[in-house]
Amino acid sequence: MKQGILVCGAGIVGLATALALARRKQPVTVLAPAAAVPPAPAEHYAPRVYALSPASQRFLAALGIWDALPAARIAPVDTMEIHGDADGSVTLDAWQAAQPHLAWIVEAAEIERVLAQAVRLSGIPWIADRCAGFQAGAVLTENGAQLRTDLAIGADGAGSPLRSAAGLKQHSTPYGQVGLVSHLDAALPHHGAAMQWFHDEGVLALLPLPGTARGPQVSMVWSAPSARAQALQALPADAQADAVAAHLAAVTQGRLGTLRMNIGLHGFPLFLEHGPMTAPGVALVGDAAHRVHPLAGQGLNLGLGDAETLATIVAGREPYRSAGDPRVLRRYQRARAEPVLAMRLATDGLHKLFTSRAAPAAWLRNAGMRWVDAVPVFKRLLIEQASGR
Repeated sequence: MKQGILVCGAGIVGLATALALARRKQPVTVLAPAAAVPPAPAEHYAPRVYALSPASQRFLAALGIWDALPAARIAPVDTMEIHGDADGSVTLDAWQAAQPHLAWIVEAAEIERVLAQAVRLSGIPWIADRCAGFQAGAVLTENGAQLRTDLAIGADGAGSPLRSAAGLKQHSTPYGQVGLVSHLDAALPHHGAAMQWFHDEGVLALLPLPGTARGPQVSMVWSAPSARAQALQALPADAQADAVAAHLAAVTQGRLGTLRMNIGLHGFPLFLEHGPMTAPGVALVGDAAHRVHPLAGQGLNLGLGDAETLATIVAGREPYRSAGDPRVLRRYQRARAEPVLAMRLATDGLHKLFTSRAAPAAWLRNAGMRWVDAVPVFKRLLIEQASGR
């Protein structure tokens, strides 16, 4: 039996793609292992969280997902503080662009759980298997099935088997950094502020989370040099907690008072990856298509932009074209080329600017931050740019 459109992968972007297509009356099937995501225990927050932009929030709301997320587990971001490695700093407030919030911090597991429920309630067929190959308009699965399809969508992550099988080459550059994540108990309230510091040992971000019975809580994302990250991860739990607390105190200068980890330290290597997003009968979305440095927190927002754009273009094609028609796929490639390139250049450029030890670069980055902070119109433009994808 031929599948109309087959989405390979059931992460956030894959499920959102399938649901967006189904909402637009497109025949779609999900190919991925079936894994239920149970509701999280009260006051226990999953390590990986995302900062959803207003554009992503609107997309999830249009899918009927946003209101299904537990409001008590979402933390709105009203202010963003960005600190340079000298005296440069920028503060962005939602009111400066007449927006209710700059972003929302949500656990990855909660988004995935609600999306999976919505996909099943929508009656979207789900094949509990994995993509193992692709040839002549058919996806080959690990269990030996051959699924013929008009369009195979690779939403199967950074190591995408579908991308490899379709012959799409990915340009991958390691940053020599590890993203260290944990949640922290804070002595002082965050008041809905996301904070970021550029310093000698990478980029440190503290994202607001809902408080617990212990008090205020934030999520840490530290893009640390690989050697430093590996040394920290190798420490016993108590020594690790002390070392992280000492680093936080030195970098944040007590902005939130004493900070202590309340869950373990998790790490993932950082890469810059990009390449073609389409091949005959294949389209890529999310991490299968691109990865950027997390310093701007835009990876998932880019992926959700892929999902929304692909669903809109496929559903709006001429009646005589199939979902995998080369012209339809070219429209998708062109539509995503500019936003993906712009985000790649911005994040990679900032990374290079702030990792340079040369005196002119140090002066430029901090002077630039002071200048932007003093000009309201540029701050508004920054906020408006970050609100889209």
